[in-house]
Amino acid sequence: MNTPTRPPPDVLVATAAATAPVAALGTDLDGAARAAPTDASALLGAPINILIVDDEPKNLTVLETVLDSPGYRLVRAQSADEALLALVAEEFALLILDIRMPGMTGFELAQTIKSRRKTARIPIIFLTAYYNEDQHVLEGYGSGAVDYLVKPVNAAVLRSKVAVFAELHRKTRELSIVNRALLAEVAERRRAEHELHVLNQNLDRLVSERTRALRELEAELREADRRKDEFIATLAHELRNPLAPVRNAVQILQLPNTGEADSQRARAIIARQIGVMARLIDDLMDVSRINRGRIELRKEPVDLRRVLELAIEATRPHFVENKHDLRLAVPDSSMPLDADVTRLSQIFVNLLTNAAKYTEPGGHVEVVAQVRDREVSVAVKDDGIGLASEHLDRVFLMFSQVDSTITRSRGGLGIGLSLVKHLVELHGGRVAAQSPGLGKGSTFTVTLPLSGLPAATSRAAVDEPPSSLPTSTTAPLRILVVEDHRDGAETIAELLSRLGHRVQTVHDGGAAVVAAGEFRPQLVLLDIGLPTLSGYEVCRRIRGQPWGKDITIVAMTGWGDAEAQRKARAA
Repeated sequence: MNTPTRPPPDVLVATAAATAPVAALGTDLDGAARAAPTDASALLGAPINILIVDDEPKNLTVLETVLDSPGYRLVRAQSADEALLALVAEEFALLILDIRMPGMTGFELAQTIKSRRKTARIPIIFLTAYYNEDQHVLEGYGSGAVDYLVKPVNAAVLRSKVAVFAELHRKTRELSIVNRALLAEVAERRRAEHELHVLNQNLDRLVSERTRALRELEAELREADRRKDEFIATLAHELRNPLAPVRNAVQILQLPNTGEADSQRARAIIARQIGVMARLIDDLMDVSRINRGRIELRKEPVDLRRVLELAIEATRPHFVENKHDLRLAVPDSSMPLDADVTRLSQIFVNLLTNAAKYTEPGGHVEVVAQVRDREVSVAVKDDGIGLASEHLDRVFLMFSQVDSTITRSRGGLGIGLSLVKHLVELHGGRVAAQSPGLGKGSTFTVTLPLSGLPAATSRAAVDEPPSSLPTSTTAPLRILVVEDHRDGAETIAELLSRLGHRVQTVHDGGAAVVAAGEFRPQLVLLDIGLPTLSGYEVCRRIRGQPWGKDITIVAMTGWGDAEAQRKARAA
């Protein structure tokens, strides 16, 4: 029977079990999350493990009979050693322990169990057939027991006490699972909060970067818009400049008392100013082609020395007019390049024209070429108006006007240096601008890769003009001029007629096909953009006739890009 001096079992059990949830709450959250059972429902429904220890098999059989229940899983041990092995292998909710056993007594086994961290909180019920009042009871409780029963055991009492401890273990296990789940949820929330914090930081960074990029883009767009407006104003100014003398020269020619000398001067003015306008338009067309990626280089071996000499000859009138001292310093050896001669000449003509334009009369311009490390650099130096340091990076931008007042007073669209930069880069080179400051001159340096190819063919390529129709013929030709711009058609017809040719003009595509069938021309000058039928279609229809297969047809168009040329050849 129960001893009257022990504390109430529920108090002892509560003391033993209440520390488990506290210990669990103090563990690492991430570790708890990882330790949480994957199938909590299976664990909650599992039987409660109870270890029964007695050296008498029949006593163990009695205990199994008394405690037989689907909710319990009874594990037998007939010695202290077997009990210790079982405790190492499994977790138990309750230990029912006989005191009198051979070898290690129940009291000694209980003390060993309580001394180990893993098993210290397992409740122990002592069973004994020996009873020695308070001394025996105190020894039992002193060794860690929570209850003390005397054999023969009352089956109902034993079942009742075991049920209490089993239920307590079940509740503790449920609470542990809930705690673990809670810790796992807390850990997951912390992880989510950390990820959210990182995302917010990244979002703030991205927003800052995007805002900065948008501000930079906005500034660039404002600058581009400003340059565009300035370019349009400059373009209008530059086009009016040659138009005014052309119009004045025409009026001079229309005067009844205009002499031959005045007529010649007027014609020279018209020719010169038309050349200026043609160069402006050519620059604009080149920039457009480069921006659309439609410019193609026709590279061939060329000696840079010859290209520089030709560029100087082409720009010499500007230097003579302003009494500039122009000098050329180049190595004695050849400087072979694999380059497009026309585009290469265009680069240095632009740089030399700029040097002449922005150098005061009587100033100095020098062209210096140097070869080093399989590259050749050509520096065009002047002692002109110079550049401020903040303008050196902008000078190669499209439509850039470093000083609108100076630029407009000296002419220019602000596209020449941009064109130079693009053409140099297409040749695999680079260009840079340097200046000590305003009023101290400037230097533009072009660096190009040398070629291992000989430049023997370059002189002929530079010197010889492209093949063209002869300027005169032994016999007059029948020429059909197809042009919807009437002034253009009439002036072409007048020039050809004065050269002795028989000329007919039409102004739309349908009339051109009819006229070609009736007139049977030997040469057709055919505009591409025509009313009713395009020049391509007119060409195809003429070629489709037996009499049209051998006619020479020359396409005329303001769109001289590669696509227009391809379509013309295809027609």
